[in-house]
Amino acid sequence: MDYVLIVLTSLVAIEHIYFLYLEMFLWTKPKGLRIFGLSAEKAAITRGLAANQGLYNGFLAAGLIWGLFYPDKLVGTQIQLFFLICVLVAAVFGGLTVKRSILYIQGLPAALAIMALLFI
Repeated sequence: MDYVLIVLTSLVAIEHIYFLYLEMFLWTKPKGLRIFGLSAEKAAITRGLAANQGLYNGFLAAGLIWGLFYPDKLVGTQIQLFFLICVLVAAVFGGLTVKRSILYIQGLPAALAIMALLFI
């Protein structure tokens, strides 16, 4: 059953590494403009904000990876739980304030990983 948690937590971490990449490096590129529905002008103005947001997504991924590889399994699962809850809270906030799909894309995998951690 540990494999389910490892896979789900890894998926959330990989998602956040991808979010970092999108927000820090592709924000003003055609793919970033398309994904985020931005004009080139708006993307240029908000580039610094997006990079900062991407950096925070990287911190979430780093925390999840840290929890996965922490040598003490009990402490590692507590670290994972903390960062998964952070991701879920961010997803709920983003889903309510920015775009509903954030709740599903970011929140659902985190919620599944939390359930796996707590109930499996």
